[in-house]
Amino acid sequence: MRRADRLIKIVHFLRRRRQAVTAKRIAEEFEICKRTVYRDIQDLMDSGVPIKGEAGVGYVIDREYYLPPVTFDADELEALALGLSMVRLWTDNRFADKADSAFEKIQAVLPTELQGELQQITTYATPTQHILPWDVSFSELRECIRTKRKIHIHYSDGDHRTSSRTLRPLALIFCSPVWMLAGWCEMREGFRHFRLDRIEHLHVSDESFEDEDDKDLAAYTAYEAACHAG
Repeated sequence: MRRADRLIKIVHFLRRRRQAVTAKRIAEEFEICKRTVYRDIQDLMDSGVPIKGEAGVGYVIDREYYLPPVTFDADELEALALGLSMVRLWTDNRFADKADSAFEKIQAVLPTELQGELQQITTYATPTQHILPWDVSFSELRECIRTKRKIHIHYSDGDHRTSSRTLRPLALIFCSPVWMLAGWCEMREGFRHFRLDRIEHLHVSDESFEDEDDKDLAAYTAYEAACHAG
């Protein structure tokens, strides 16, 4: 990997983390030594990237930092176009508008020699009648996940038994043709999945929640991995 590419990836890596990341963790991620990490971080800081931290403690970056656009190759453009077309078709209008906005931004920053690639996309999604419709707001759920807002739902399971649940919403997962909400269920005191098409009513609580080691998205991911491994 070119050093310039690695520096950009380090910035993206730090922006995705909420807590300080040690040089050891960065070194493992990019398969470099810690001395190289120290040098890369210092060069990024010298160039104006708002990274705070120090060796032995960890590094954090201002999440509002804007990274200038980078150039995509033809395959990356195709992958992005496919993802955006799936968002348009399989989420809701509000999120679809965001997909269109993202695509316009990509078009705006592409160099002239790559503009033609967008006209030759050969991998795309088409409408389908097989996705099961839902009544709750997809974008409202996304917002609750982002802002860590508890929700109350009335849910009907596969045997048409209804129950009321209070959840910490953690992720939306597309398991074609079904969208699933993953969350921590306070009634069951564990991680559960809920099909959006079976949620009969959703109420957003005024109560927010903080990440806890055994109830957050990282814990859910580890739980899922252990289930599949078993």
